[in-house]
Amino acid sequence: MPHRIVHMLRAARGGGRRPVMLAIAGDSAAGKTTLTRGLVRCLGADRMTAVCVDDYHAYDRAERAGKPFTALHPDCNHIEIMEQHLQLLSLGEPILKPVYDHSTGKLVRPELVRPRDFVIVEGLLPLHTAMARACFDITVYLDPPEDLRHSWKIDRDCSRRGYTPDQVRAELDRREPESAAFVRPQRRWADIVVRFAPVPGRPGPLSAELLLRPTIDHPELAPVIAEATRHQRDTALHLSLHRDTDGRPVDALHVHGYVGSDESSIVKNALWDRLADRPGLSPEALGRVGETQTSDPLAITQLLLLYHLLEARQTGEVKALA
Repeated sequence: MPHRIVHMLRAARGGGRRPVMLAIAGDSAAGKTTLTRGLVRCLGADRMTAVCVDDYHAYDRAERAGKPFTALHPDCNHIEIMEQHLQLLSLGEPILKPVYDHSTGKLVRPELVRPRDFVIVEGLLPLHTAMARACFDITVYLDPPEDLRHSWKIDRDCSRRGYTPDQVRAELDRREPESAAFVRPQRRWADIVVRFAPVPGRPGPLSAELLLRPTIDHPELAPVIAEATRHQRDTALHLSLHRDTDGRPVDALHVHGYVGSDESSIVKNALWDRLADRPGLSPEALGRVGETQTSDPLAITQLLLLYHLLEARQTGEVKALA
């Protein structure tokens, strides 16, 4: 029913084209902002609007200290306001969005957000409710191994937010029940589940595994793989059949971080050639990790998401009603 409500509202508006809506969900320090930043830089700020739903925290950091829950709990967030704002954005309407300053832990002056051609919504709980999920054309869940995510969170919170490693570990322990109850269940609603992780026994950068669920139409990847195989023996990606958490078969795209840059470039170029509406895009923005490092598996993941964004924009097609 929520899908029908939102799509009926969109149809009733008529006229101009609505934005293409992409959700990127995942736990704290799972890589959501890194994935989002490359897409925004590639498409350009004049075509892309990025929104973090962690701004909908109901309490600042000091107030949360006296509450029986953490920032991951729905009761610690203005979920109904988030739902309303997602609906407005999906209809092409501006919103006055709250702002949570992660560096200070304070709620600050709201900001006016106008949706452009594409809207990326990232955060802890963008797929928590059926009404929120109904607003998106493409949904992604980031699912790194927990030990790796913990390491990323310790590095980030200590270097940027003034915490000690022991404080971050204590907060991770405190958050674990709510991560299990509210954040990780969103994985089941994602069209694409992305897992950056090392490959056992393989040295080198992180690889990526993407579960491509049949809830949206994915690009035909066999020609890309065939093209890469013609040039190199050790290719940058391959497809396999995987059993999802519910036991159903699903395509798994494996993007190898241990291959050389030449092999990865073949795949990146092949995917780039399949993108619709490429003029004005900035491919050098893809794959950036921080200010200096780059990752080919990250770039290939971003290229796949760009394909979905541009195809949805060009064809005007949206996900089938649930």
